[in-house]
Amino acid sequence: MSSYKVVKFRQFVYIEDTSRRGDKIAIALLQDFKEAIVSSIYTVFEVKNQDELLPEYLMMWFRRPEFDRYARFKSHGSAREIFSWEEMCDVFLPIPPIEQQRKIVAEYEAVSRRIRLNEQMIARLEETAQALYHKMFVDGIDKENLPEGWRMGTLEVLCESIIAGTIPIYSDSSQYLVLGQKCNYNGYIDLSKARRHIPKANSTLLQFGDILVNSTGEGTLGRVGQIYFQPQNLTFDSNMTMIRVKEEYMIEYVGCYLLQKKDLFVNMSQGSTNQTRLYCSMIRPLEIIIPDYNALNAYSKSCRPIKLFIEQKRQENNKLQELQSLQLVKMGH
Repeated sequence: MSSYKVVKFRQFVYIEDTSRRGDKIAIALLQDFKEAIVSSIYTVFEVKNQDELLPEYLMMWFRRPEFDRYARFKSHGSAREIFSWEEMCDVFLPIPPIEQQRKIVAEYEAVSRRIRLNEQMIARLEETAQALYHKMFVDGIDKENLPEGWRMGTLEVLCESIIAGTIPIYSDSSQYLVLGQKCNYNGYIDLSKARRHIPKANSTLLQFGDILVNSTGEGTLGRVGQIYFQPQNLTFDSNMTMIRVKEEYMIEYVGCYLLQKKDLFVNMSQGSTNQTRLYCSMIRPLEIIIPDYNALNAYSKSCRPIKLFIEQKRQENNKLQELQSLQLVKMGH
């Protein structure tokens, strides 16, 4: 560990290499611990006089998309582009009086705390929904000796359709949105990453309760998300599979069942490296316990309020993140 570097509270770390890290420069401020260690590839630095410049204010400046673009523009090199320490030292930024800095930071961190609280609440609610699913349909359930009225079957028995999307025709002037794999993350459908497109005649418009499975791509294949809002003019592309149940009271049961199948989907996909694909024909015959109407309806009534509240909190976080983006934009004016 002798090559590692010690980072202290309110010190910064960043990686000079910008050519392999997408659109964002890797930079962070240590705020949650007194000390930490980082790899030797990081540069560690600190603010000389915190009575003139708050580290937290400087970190807000680094979070601006404009700074990422600036760092990429200033990067140099052939096979490996770097944003050097000398370039970092040349960064200009407005430095208002320290009291104004404190006010700006306090406003930003208040929004950050609200986002974190919502994320913690979402995590607890998701655990509650999954725990309820296991209690009613997994724990103590023997496939060979199911409760009266329950039976074994395949997923397609419960579904109205299990279909792949179509190749989109993108158009900024269209009123229709198409979901891609980036929109499906951590069980959540994120419309902010959807793109406008012109739907084909056979395109399927999504509905409340529809389940989407990413069907290709290393790292994204197998992700499962479910729609818990009322979509308008929304479709999905050819890299996703849509699963729509026959009856509304099955929405929560089938959704929770599929949310646990990511690893299975990855393992059952076919193709060479980076070209693997999950086909609809692989999903349709999945074995599933089919409880009776009373059990499914009871679970739906218990679980749906939880799912709707989770969606509400996610939408709230989207608005809060937009507010944070606006706060960062104001720093440059």
